[in-house]
Amino acid sequence: MHAVGKRRGAIILGLLPALIIYVIFAILPILQSFYYSVMEWDGFSEMTYVGLANFKEIFQDPLFWNSVKNNIFVVLASVFGQVPIALFIALLLNRKLKGLKIFRTIGFLPVVLSTVVISLTWSLIYNSEDGLINGVLRTVGLEGWAQNWLGDTNLAMISVCITVIWQFVGLYLIIFLAALQNIPEEVLEAAKIDGASEWTTTRKIIVPMIWDTVIVAVILCIAGSLKTFDLIYVMTNGGPSHSTEVMALYMFNETFSQLQYGYGSAVSVLIFFFSLILIYLVNKIFGKKMI
Repeated sequence: MHAVGKRRGAIILGLLPALIIYVIFAILPILQSFYYSVMEWDGFSEMTYVGLANFKEIFQDPLFWNSVKNNIFVVLASVFGQVPIALFIALLLNRKLKGLKIFRTIGFLPVVLSTVVISLTWSLIYNSEDGLINGVLRTVGLEGWAQNWLGDTNLAMISVCITVIWQFVGLYLIIFLAALQNIPEEVLEAAKIDGASEWTTTRKIIVPMIWDTVIVAVILCIAGSLKTFDLIYVMTNGGPSHSTEVMALYMFNETFSQLQYGYGSAVSVLIFFFSLILIYLVNKIFGKKMI
């Protein structure tokens, strides 16, 4: 008993520095946002307590609901874009292929690139005059299909979401590959001996065995999508006509451009609860508690 207690004390002592850092840089800012959300404050003058007035004003602002709608679009595009594509490529790469490491490196490359670099690169690709996409369309005689990809309110969000999907597919690809390579070879060989086709093996053995990893990837995907900010800020700054403005960008504009720190903090509190609700729903739908 004494040895167990001593070991437990050593574990707690080892975790203490990380816990202190987490509390200072994660928990305290969240609590601070809760405090500011009930204040009227421009960041310089004295704060005034206003209760839930900031939240009431947010709920009456159509631009906020527009940013919620755009954020849901990004979440859906990410979950149904990044996860299936990454899983499909991981299943293909989980074979004895020559140059597998090169494919993995290429797939992971967008994840390590700076978001600003990615944003500027894709802005050039989407450029309506000299962009790669319109250039190819004009070359193959489809000039009528050339569009102002980031300047059209109907196309801007789709164009941005394609970039978001491309940026993070590599991250989930690596996660799925790691899970696939942990499946025992004996299980796959037994399925082969029993005459199961590759499709049956994938559908009834491989995917169920990595299902927990898929759920974790979906949760990470949702959390990452709700934090989407820098890529859209550089590519469109929320335009045209707020068609790509997401909640984080709305919060940034209200806080730092309009100098409404209390109002912006209230938006961040809503983002916090919105994230919790979405993650809870994912766990509820899939029937497993992952967090």
